[in-house]
Amino acid sequence: MHMDEQWKKMISSGRLEERNVISIESVDSTNTLAMKKGRQGAVTGTLVIAETQSKGRGRLGKTWESPTGAGLYFSIILRPKLLPADLPKITLGAGLAVCKAIERETGLSPGLKWPNDILLKNRKCGGILTETDTMATTGPAMVVLGIGLNITTPEEAFSGSLAERATSLLAASGRIFSRSALLTAIVQEVEEVVARMEEDDFPEILAEWRERDGIKGKEISCVEVGGRVVSGISLGPDENGVLHVQDSAGSVHQVLSGDINLASK
Repeated sequence: MHMDEQWKKMISSGRLEERNVISIESVDSTNTLAMKKGRQGAVTGTLVIAETQSKGRGRLGKTWESPTGAGLYFSIILRPKLLPADLPKITLGAGLAVCKAIERETGLSPGLKWPNDILLKNRKCGGILTETDTMATTGPAMVVLGIGLNITTPEEAFSGSLAERATSLLAASGRIFSRSALLTAIVQEVEEVVARMEEDDFPEILAEWRERDGIKGKEISCVEVGGRVVSGISLGPDENGVLHVQDSAGSVHQVLSGDINLASK
């Protein structure tokens, strides 16, 4: 993808506005590098950005494809003033932030799939991976927020099973958007949503998230980490961000984490 002048300036200066930027051509995972840099003292708000990732990670050990220069692959080092029990909510807050940034910069209307997928036309165009540093002993825990967003990947590049499930801003709209403008907007929105969470505004954040819920009312199956499959209608996340699913017998199940699949027709 063509590097715009703002992107080149960011790479050469190591700064995005007032934030430090660590840029690298290729890395196994920006989250892994950001966690390492954070433990070495990288300041809050530092961005780790790669042109491509060799081992980009999604949730549950899945891989995230990162074609060179065709998207955003970056991580933000955060040290939010939140209780440990509230840290998992950052994933939902970040999802909302990415949606709002895309809306702001492109005019598109992305949706959300619990807990961490960004959707366009019911296909995944982005994802979020939140990881917490369990080694921190003093002060706020460090959270590394990884974001991947497909921007200019052409539709034909999504082959095999991805063809039905993945998309990019270009494939969904036929238009090319600025990576640097999207990056700036996403980082600004993430910082705003974290500040709101620190002010106990999660109920309103959740209300905005629910407005963009792309699977509420749809039949889904959830493969939980323990391997048990729960199938039913998605009722959306509760006030703690936990997904509720109602099965055919009327029982409601709580899904703390898991792999969510839309039921095949």
